[in-house]
This record gives sequence, structure tokens and C-alpha cells, in this order.
Amino acid sequence: MLTIHRARLVRRTPGGEPLPGHALVVDGDRIAAIGPYEELLGEYGGRARVREWDGELTPGRHESGARTLLESVYHPDDPYEVDELGSAPLTGEAVAALEMTDTRWGQSARRALQKLLATGTTGLTGPFTRPRVRTVVSRSGLRVLPPGGPAAPPPLTPGGRADFAVFAGPDTPGGEYARCLVTVIAGRLVHRRA
Repeated sequence: MLTIHRARLVRRTPGGEPLPGHALVVDGDRIAAIGPYEELLGEYGGRARVREWDGELTPGRHESGARTLLESVYHPDDPYEVDELGSAPLTGEAVAALEMTDTRWGQSARRALQKLLATGTTGLTGPFTRPRVRTVVSRSGLRVLPPGGPAAPPPLTPGGRADFAVFAGPDTPGGEYARCLVTVIAGRLVHRRA
């Protein structure tokens, strides 16, 4: 199904030229077109649904520290482990003191990925050595790049994979956005802020 994603503005690259009044058309897992909303509506409107977002549509974030975050940090299960472990992620000796099975690593990775998706993350740096973590990452659809690969997400281009996020602006001085409204991975809406 075709979907037109209309936002206040579109940026083809993080921090790139703002394109107010533009939209992006998704066909399956690919970007079909990017351009002025009125033109895209005229061309695709009869066969596409329209989603409107009050923010800036841009390539999602890339998490270069994902291997450590998913394979060395334990993310407690809220509410089941909060009384015993607290709600903050555990590292170092606190993780070593836990009975960490492959299943538990997978559950922790799933919780961490949900948090990353809520920040607009669409790509990770791997590789991942724990089998369950690898499975969880694979099922998420997030793009995995090797160490030393590009640290920025690919630009939004027609024919490219439909990985993007919509952020409530404006940009902060450090280049980060205020909050993520929507994350889309391979054309699928995987996070939407309530």
C-alpha cells in the first residue's frame, strides 16, 4: 500500500536543507518519491493513504554504541525487576552478579531496542555476538552496519529503503531534536509517540 507521509518539512540528510511543504511517498519498504506535498497528492492521492505529522521528517538516528548497549548492559524488566534491580540500566559488576542466560540477554536487548526506536533510531553498528541479541536485532528490521562504517544514516532518496523518523523541532544547539514522534523502518511504523 502506498502511504504519503506529510510533515512540516523534510530533510533528505540529518541537518540538511529544510524542504518545507514537502512529503515522502512510501511503497512497501521503499521510498517512491519525495517532493512538494500538493504534487505528490495529485499523483498518488487516489491510491495512497495520507499520514500527517507535526514535525520534521528526516533520516533516523544511527546508534554507533549499540553493541555495548545491547551486549554489555542489562535493561531491567519494568515492573517485574524494578523492586530488586531498580529501573536504570545495569553495567559492569552489577551485570556480572546476575545470572545472564542467552534468553535474558535477548529480553534485555528487546527492551533496549524499544527505547532506541522511541528516539528515532533506524540503524545500529554491529556485529552482535550473542545469538539471542542477534535474533532480536534481525527481527527489528534495523539496518546494521559494520564497525568503521558510516556513522550517519543514508540520505532519503527515491528507490532507497524507507527508514526515517519524524521529530518535534526545533533543533537544539547540539543538533538533537526535542523528541521523536514517529519511527519508520523499511516502510513499517515501528514507533509512534502517543
